[in-house]
Amino acid sequence: MTDSLFLGIDGGGTKCRARLRDSDGNLLGEGIGGPSNIRLDPDVVWASILSASRAALAEANLQEFDFSRIHAGMGAAGAGQTSAVERLLSRSHPFGSFSIDTDAHTAWLGAFGGGDGAILIVGTGSCGYGVVAGERRYVGGWGYEISDEGSGAAIGREVLRHTIWAYDGRIPSTPLSDAILGEFGHSPEAIVDWVGKARPADYARYAPLVLEHAQRRDPLGLVLIEEAARQMAQIATRLLDLGAPALCLFGGLSEPLRHWLAPPLQQVIVQPKADAMDGAILLARQTTHTSSPRRPR
Repeated sequence: MTDSLFLGIDGGGTKCRARLRDSDGNLLGEGIGGPSNIRLDPDVVWASILSASRAALAEANLQEFDFSRIHAGMGAAGAGQTSAVERLLSRSHPFGSFSIDTDAHTAWLGAFGGGDGAILIVGTGSCGYGVVAGERRYVGGWGYEISDEGSGAAIGREVLRHTIWAYDGRIPSTPLSDAILGEFGHSPEAIVDWVGKARPADYARYAPLVLEHAQRRDPLGLVLIEEAARQMAQIATRLLDLGAPALCLFGGLSEPLRHWLAPPLQQVIVQPKADAMDGAILLARQTTHTSSPRRPR
């Protein structure tokens, strides 16, 4: 078999997902790998990409040598940072071709098939992206240190910050702050040590706990989730103001947080035509040139 294959890769801060289709669009296999925000160590990212890709090939009953006929497209968290893209593409790869763009762009490609519209990704990180009359516009997505409002990483960072405030007595303790503090042995110093080594995905692990407590009307949980929804709405509103006729949501936190949005925003949210992996496959079909050197065989 020598026909071309197309692989779509959705690279996020927590995991990497890959989907393999043949030239007719038939689904052949899917796979999952580890964290793949390309601002991380490129060796870690490539390990995640190849792990997910090999799992997709295995499901399709294909072998390692079949990599050479795969045109891969990747939508990656962190790909808006040129230096991060350059670091990733400095490594060799086994694909016939490899194209990369932001996870926002491939999510939009999947959602609207190249037509006007906007997407809002809310997962480990967050980013708004819209295309109107061919013009691309980003809103947010500058990294959890200074941006990524409403994301899992931002929620996790804020619950730790407020837990320290509660420990100091600056705000009242709640079951949520008590639970967070308990995970660190009731030691703020342990939190500080953890923060020194934590990645965005580590912070994002606390977002489900915050959501759970917010649903129980925990005062701190409510404050944090209401603020996350407000920031999410701010990004969405800006995209609509730029002329986007509709909005699609992506990411593991998009659906839980959607219920906290005001009704006017809920009314412009539509279901995507396809997901980010199929958007990445469309990217691969659009750009089938080799973006970095293939690994010699």
